[in-house]
Amino acid sequence: MRIAYVFLGAFLALVQSASAEVASPPVLAPLERQAEAAQLSAQFLSRYSYKPVPLDDALSARVMDGFIKSLDPDRMLFLQADIDKFMAERSEIDDAIERKDLKIPFAIFNAYEQRVVDRMTYARSLLKQDFDFSGQDNYSVLREKAPWPQSQAESDDLWRKRVKSDWLRLKLGGKADAAIRETLDKRYENTLERAYKFKSDDVFQSFMDAYSNAIDPHTDYFGAAASADFDVSMKLSLFGIGAVLQERDDYTTIRELVPGGPAELSGKLAVGDRITGVGQGKNGPIKEVVGTRLDEVVQMIRGKKGSVVRLDILPADAGADATHRVVSLVRDKISLEKQAARKTVQTVKVGDTERKIGIITLPVFYEDFEAKAKGDKDYKSASRDVAKLLGELKDEKVDSVLVDLRNNGGGSLEEAIDLTGLFIGKGPVVQQRRSDGKIEVKSSDLAEPVWSGPMGVLINRGSASASEIFAAAIQDYGRGVIVGEPSFGKGTVQTVVDLDQMVHNSKPEYGELKVTIAQFFRVNGGTTQLRGVTPDISLPGLSDPTSFGETSYDNALPWAEIKPAKYAPEGNVTALLPALQSRHDARVKGDPDFQRLVKDIADLKAQREKGIVSLNEAERRKEAAAREKRFKERAQASDGDNPAGDDGLEAGERSLSADIALENARKNAKDVLLDEAAAILADEVGLQDGVLNAATKPAGQADGK
Repeated sequence: MRIAYVFLGAFLALVQSASAEVASPPVLAPLERQAEAAQLSAQFLSRYSYKPVPLDDALSARVMDGFIKSLDPDRMLFLQADIDKFMAERSEIDDAIERKDLKIPFAIFNAYEQRVVDRMTYARSLLKQDFDFSGQDNYSVLREKAPWPQSQAESDDLWRKRVKSDWLRLKLGGKADAAIRETLDKRYENTLERAYKFKSDDVFQSFMDAYSNAIDPHTDYFGAAASADFDVSMKLSLFGIGAVLQERDDYTTIRELVPGGPAELSGKLAVGDRITGVGQGKNGPIKEVVGTRLDEVVQMIRGKKGSVVRLDILPADAGADATHRVVSLVRDKISLEKQAARKTVQTVKVGDTERKIGIITLPVFYEDFEAKAKGDKDYKSASRDVAKLLGELKDEKVDSVLVDLRNNGGGSLEEAIDLTGLFIGKGPVVQQRRSDGKIEVKSSDLAEPVWSGPMGVLINRGSASASEIFAAAIQDYGRGVIVGEPSFGKGTVQTVVDLDQMVHNSKPEYGELKVTIAQFFRVNGGTTQLRGVTPDISLPGLSDPTSFGETSYDNALPWAEIKPAKYAPEGNVTALLPALQSRHDARVKGDPDFQRLVKDIADLKAQREKGIVSLNEAERRKEAAAREKRFKERAQASDGDNPAGDDGLEAGERSLSADIALENARKNAKDVLLDEAAAILADEVGLQDGVLNAATKPAGQADGK
C-alpha cells in the first residue's frame, strides 16, 4: 500500500498547470465496489474465457499500455517523463487487482486530467498571438507511434503546430481572425471543462476497457451506464420522451424529435430547444442541468413507462435571459426505428428490360431478449422485421433482393441464424467451437425460405460478427452474390455475464462482462476470423486494414479450419461470377461517378500514408483550389450540387440548422456503391433468366424509390 501512495503523490507533483490561475481538476479516487468488481472480473476472465489469460506481469503490461493509449492515443498530452513514471509500475497492476487496490490507474488518470488542463490552457494562450503561414512548417496528424515529447518546450512546439493547423483550416474555410479566435477559444475551453466533469466511474470504465481488451479484442466490461446502452442497442427501444439530445455550449439541446414519441406528440417542443432543468413527477423539484454532462441529463429524463418528467425549456434561438417554460411529459416506450431494418426499391435497366431490385438495409442484428423471455409474441427482432419487408417486396414484385450490411457490426447470433433461414430455409448456418473443443452446429429450422428468388449481400470492412455469419452462409450455399469489401474478420462469440448475479448480490454494483466463449466457423469448415468474408465481386473502400478490422489487433485469434458441416449448396451463383465480373468491369469503366469515387479513395489513402499536412497557406490554398475545381467539374457533369468544402469546424460548432443540413446532405448523396451492387444483381437476374449474353449492354441505374 505504501508504494501506491508514493506513486500517487509523484504524479500530482509531476504535472503542474501552465497557469497558476487555472484551478486543478478534481482528484478522483477508486471506490470499494470498483476494486471488488475488478477482482471479480479477473477471477472470471482468467478461468472462463475462450482462451483464458492468467493475470500476471505480462498481462499487467498489456493493460498498462492499453490504458495509456486510450487516454493519449496521439501522444499529445503526456511527456516522456510521465511515461517513465508510469512504466515503473507496469508489472504491478496484476498484484494491485488481486489486493483490491486501484490507485495505479486512478493516479495515471489524475495526471491525465491535469495534462489536459495544462495543454488546453496553453493552447488558449496561443490564440492571443498572430500566426505566420508563409513558412514551411508541417503538422503530423499520425502520431500513434511517434515518440513522446521529451520536454515541456517540445510539447509546447507540438501544440503550437496543432493550434496553427486548427487556425489555418478555419482561415481556409473563410473565417476572419476574430471569428477564428472565438471559435478556437471555445473549442479548447470545452475540452478543458470536460476535464472537470470526469467521475470515478469514468476512470474505472476506461481502466476495465483496457483490462478486458487485453484479454482479447472483443471482451468488454460494462458499468451501469454502458450496460444500459448495450441493452437499448439490442432492444431498439427505451422508456423516455422520444428526443435525440446533443450537448451544445453547456446546454442539453434537442436535435431531433422521434416520430410518435411523447415529445413530438405534445406539440410543445421543437428542434433547438434547450433543456435547462429536469424534475421528476408532477410536483418534484426541478434540478438545473446547465453545464451537466449529457449522459447524466439523459438518465434523469429516462424512467418508467407512464411516469411524469418535467422539463424547464429555454426556447430555440432565445437569449439566456428569455422566458422559460415548463413542459410535462409522460414517459412511454420509444422505438429506435432508425436502427431497424428498412427497405427501398431501385429500378435498373438491363438492355431493353427493367429490373426491380429490393434493397433491405439492416444496421444491426437486434433482438429484444427480455420481451422474448417473457413470452411477448410481438417482441422486436431483426429477422422478424426483415421477414415482413420480404413479404412487402414480394407484393411489389421485385426481381431480386439485396441485403445491405455495410457497417453492421453484428448483434444477436440467433438473429443471424434466423435471418439466414429466410433465404435458405432449413439447414446448418454456422458451427461453434467452445473452449473445450466441442463443436456444435447451429441451424435454421425454418421449413422453407421466405425469399427463394435471386439475392445478394453488400458488405464492407465495418460488417462484422453476425453480418459475417450471414454473408458467409449465403456464400457457402451459393445462394447469392457477395459484393463489397472484405469484412471485419471477427469470428468469435461473446456472452454477457452479470457479475452481481454471479455472486448473488442483491443490488447492481459490479456491472457486466461481455466474454468471448467460442469461435464460430462457416459451414464449409473455414472461419471468418482474421480474414473475414471475401466478396465475390470487390468494390473499393475507404478503410485502412492496419487500423480497422481484426488484423489491426495484435492479440486477435488466428485463422483456423475444422471439418465442414453436412449441408447441400443449392445455388448456381458461382457459375455466373465470371460473367458478372466482366459486366461489372465494363460498366464501372464507363461510369464517371464510380471513377470519381475511386480517385477520391486513392487521394485519401495517399494523404493518410503521407501523415502530415502543410502549414503553408499558399500551398494549402493551391490544394483547396484543385479540389474545388474537381468538385465543380463533377457537379456540372452530373447536374448536381457542388459539395461544400472543409469549413474547419468540428461537430457542435456550426449552428444546429447547419449541422442538420450537412447531415441530411450526406444522407441524400448518391450512393455509388449501392447503385453498382443493385446493377450487379440486375445482371444476375438476367443471366439466370438466360436473357443476357456477352453482347448485351451491362445493367445501368435508372431510378429508385
